[in-house]
Amino acid sequence: MEDIKIGLETHLQLLSDSKLFCGCPTSGSDEPNTRVCPTCLGMPGSKPRVNKGVIEMGMKIVEALNCEMPEEMNFSRKTYFYPDMPKNFQTTQFAIPLGRNGELTLDLDGEERTVRIKRVHLEEDPGKLRHVGGEITSADHVLIDYNRSGVPLCEIVTKPDLRSPKEARIFLKKLTEVFEYLEVYDSSSEASLRSDANISTGGERAEVKNITGFSGVEKALRYEIKRQENLRKRGKDVKRETRAYNEESGVTKSLREKEFEEEYGYIFEPDLTRIELTENWVEECTQDLPELPHEKKKRYVKEYKVSEEVAETICSDFDMTKVFEKILDKLNVETVSNLLAGPVKKVLNYHDMRFSESKLNADKLLKTAEMLENEEITERNAEMIIRRIAVNDERPENVKEEKGFGKTSSGELEDLVDKILEKNKEAVEDYKDGKEEALNHLMGQVMQESDGNADPQETRELLKKRIER
Repeated sequence: MEDIKIGLETHLQLLSDSKLFCGCPTSGSDEPNTRVCPTCLGMPGSKPRVNKGVIEMGMKIVEALNCEMPEEMNFSRKTYFYPDMPKNFQTTQFAIPLGRNGELTLDLDGEERTVRIKRVHLEEDPGKLRHVGGEITSADHVLIDYNRSGVPLCEIVTKPDLRSPKEARIFLKKLTEVFEYLEVYDSSSEASLRSDANISTGGERAEVKNITGFSGVEKALRYEIKRQENLRKRGKDVKRETRAYNEESGVTKSLREKEFEEEYGYIFEPDLTRIELTENWVEECTQDLPELPHEKKKRYVKEYKVSEEVAETICSDFDMTKVFEKILDKLNVETVSNLLAGPVKKVLNYHDMRFSESKLNADKLLKTAEMLENEEITERNAEMIIRRIAVNDERPENVKEEKGFGKTSSGELEDLVDKILEKNKEAVEDYKDGKEEALNHLMGQVMQESDGNADPQETRELLKKRIER
């Protein structure tokens, strides 16, 4: 639908050891309400103090997203009365955010699309609610853990430039890649990414709150688009409201009428002074920004002559690029890049984990790539080895030995192909009659007979040669 307009307000937890306005740790004990102090519990008389390191992370983010940065910034009080906010206000940024008017460019099926960034600001996380006996709209009662209260967040607010749930997912993926390259974000941390999605399909917009993960945002938006379409088909108007997304049922439910900004009663935070962002300070924080994903991708294509697709796959995981560049000078570029973009990425996707969450490392992959390049194993063997060493603390050469992996010699392969052709005369005739799938059947028979040790390309060429002679 051409009328679809989507804007995202995305909160990413910043990689800080301590909270935004106090010295309490952001990780450690999981016992509820143990990583707290009078400040993050909002006790009367407690005073906040700003975490300088978080502001410096914010400066890097603002620079990486091509935003305008003010000469000074301040914090504000956003007043609302929910049990997860003990002070009855959230300390955030409103009138003077850390960044404005930025952009992030996406690659959408080969076409570039620029998504405008309205604002980038820092704020504290509220506590964590646990709904007992039901979901948010039906729970018997609610328990509150304030361990997360005060954890530093960076909120990225876009203009309504996204046109589909798929584009929203791609945007979030690209955004988190930038944060990971800046080393200010860890995707594996609790509640590391939450999005509020504002969506309109031609009329009033609805806001869907607190959606977690890339796929969660895509699914929630797909449901909400269909819900709004069905309302209009029945002659009903779409209400401006806030809705909650239930991940288990895959539906959104109404929470309340949508608030307007003025309803939050923003005021400057009187317990914190304005912070001057001096030219020297900004330059010190931003002069050594790392090579960002899109820059690295272009360099890989130009310098290493890998395909756009392979470069995109490797660059989508910052830790994978580190390994790629570490072992690159020891092996053929094609061997290393194809191993990472192929078997490694396939196995990581299967287990739904990042490279850093796996048992893989540069040494293991170097050894696997060496065995592949030296024709000690086949590509199929390499994938089987990757499957094992990605989740287990094992050496690739030990897995090779245990499984009996080893590339079938040319002489053994010739004998094996002759044997398979003799046993599958009907498939041979089918291939001669132009049925390509018959060759795939014969390939499968050879691979099965060789326990995956036959080289696929060599096998295919030998089968054709033997059949056509």
